[in-house]
Amino acid sequence: MKILFVTGKLAAPLLRDTLDGMRAEFDHEVAVLGISVAALMTTDWVARFLKVPPGVDLILLPGHAQGDVDLLGKHFGVRAEKGPKDLRQIPEHFGMAAARADYGAYDVQIVAEINNAPSLALPEILRRAGEFADSGAEIIDVGCTKGRPFEALADVVGAELQIPVYTWALTRGIVRKPTAHPSGETREPAALLAHLRSLRAHGIYVLKDFARHLSEPAVCRAFRDAAQELAQAKASMWIVGAGHDIPADAAAHVVHFPLELPSKKELGEVVMTVVRSLRDRSPAKVELSKPDLERLLGALSGLTLNQARQAVARAVLRDGMLHAGDIPEILAAKAEMLGHDGLLEYFPAEDNAWELGGFAGLKAWLERAKVGFTPEAAALGLPPPRGLLLAGVQGCGKSLAAKFVARSWGLALVKLDAGRLYSKWAGESERNLRRVIQLAESMAPVVLWIDELEKSFASFGSSEYDGGTSQRIFATLLSWMQEKKKPVFLVATENDVFKLPPELMRKGRFDELFFVDLPSPAERKAIFEIHLARRKQDPAGLNLAALVAASDRMSGAEIEQAVVASLYRSLYEKRPLDGPMLLGELSNTVPLSVTRREDVERLRELARGRFVPVA
Repeated sequence: MKILFVTGKLAAPLLRDTLDGMRAEFDHEVAVLGISVAALMTTDWVARFLKVPPGVDLILLPGHAQGDVDLLGKHFGVRAEKGPKDLRQIPEHFGMAAARADYGAYDVQIVAEINNAPSLALPEILRRAGEFADSGAEIIDVGCTKGRPFEALADVVGAELQIPVYTWALTRGIVRKPTAHPSGETREPAALLAHLRSLRAHGIYVLKDFARHLSEPAVCRAFRDAAQELAQAKASMWIVGAGHDIPADAAAHVVHFPLELPSKKELGEVVMTVVRSLRDRSPAKVELSKPDLERLLGALSGLTLNQARQAVARAVLRDGMLHAGDIPEILAAKAEMLGHDGLLEYFPAEDNAWELGGFAGLKAWLERAKVGFTPEAAALGLPPPRGLLLAGVQGCGKSLAAKFVARSWGLALVKLDAGRLYSKWAGESERNLRRVIQLAESMAPVVLWIDELEKSFASFGSSEYDGGTSQRIFATLLSWMQEKKKPVFLVATENDVFKLPPELMRKGRFDELFFVDLPSPAERKAIFEIHLARRKQDPAGLNLAALVAASDRMSGAEIEQAVVASLYRSLYEKRPLDGPMLLGELSNTVPLSVTRREDVERLRELARGRFVPVA
């Protein structure tokens, strides 16, 4: 029997020593993956990076590894199990006596980092913090959502462990809870750290917005020294703040533990908690069928627990009930909440009524690709569809096609305003993109739309103007497009294919590359019918054949504007819209294909044979 032991960098020497001292009757190999602390592994992460050599009969993961080992075993075609949580128990795991060992002295500092902690339920955060402490973490870095302090976590942990809790803020210094009297002159970060080193007391020290002060070399050095000494006293510093980065010299020993937004199960618990809380004050009824409950949880996905509570409470307080009719209101509240930072614009599936004239090739592709979201496709090991790139002439319906994709599949649509990703603060732009990805994945299945891609990442080929920020953002986007597991369908539109790098356009990033050309006569007829009907005009009463002939080489946007201008004239002259009005507006319109003939023809020539036509 051959066993593959999977571990991280820190535990690898001890694991090898333990296995060498066992004199076991099985063959073994040790796979050291690119992570420092093995306890933070997940089975999904292991599946991506582990290489299983031939002849392996069993994959043994660290005991603290998270995820479904059965799925990992199916992925590799080899049985997978979790081993003991302590490496020293490996001999006992295989029925052998554990050898006594002296591991000697060590000088390793481990910082456990939890970002955006309020997005998880409190018991789950306590469980994670306990695991980190048991694993030897001297510092637990707890992040929070901007504007939402989260001191209750420290209070609960302190009560659970029967240790005092101190809080520090720049405005008042350090205070032992529940008293409100500052302990000495500790408002300055350096003075605080010197005070903590002098105390060497068992406790939890909650440091508000402290990470920004670590950019000062003296404070960073004092912080590392204090962490080393507090570890001997079994004390920990908790850094609380939104969107902070720890400098490299302090982050060298940091264990990154990113937290996801609430799952549907957690959102369901929020719904019931809010309803029960409101029932204590006034009658509150829940009238939701199982499909309605699924729609409600889908409407809440992408929100933090606190935002979900606010949305549900507002819906219940409106009429004392929670029912299907509240879902549109919750979707509106969600769009408002997600729009606060301006990164994403949310379009609920229920509000998507966009129609698309022509585009027969794209519509046929969407019908075929829709099966990629079914359980049958998953059973065959097929990933969900990844995305589409829509290139073409300006004004010919690329943005409309992105909305139509979401409508045809009955999915919500989120639009990324890529220009808002960029920030003057170092690292903030990259963090904004990671937040967008996190939000989109939390709402999956969803369509993510990036409009005018070539303008959104205009500097990805050079670091001359932004210090490489665009390159780093673009690299993160490419990596996510290749590796994403959640059903987030990316639709990117662009006008100038000359500005896009080849690594973006290859298959694997997108499922298909479509070209949107000037509309054909049949498509122009459909476009006229859609825009006339949308504005309560009867297309049958007009000579559509003449309108189609007069709109040769016009884009869909130019046709729509001709219809709008004709209706303005109709209202001004106080007479019904007729063919001559429309023909007059069309004759006064000079299409982009004429004013920029060379550019348009160059684009069409480039796309010929390289892109799939949407028609």
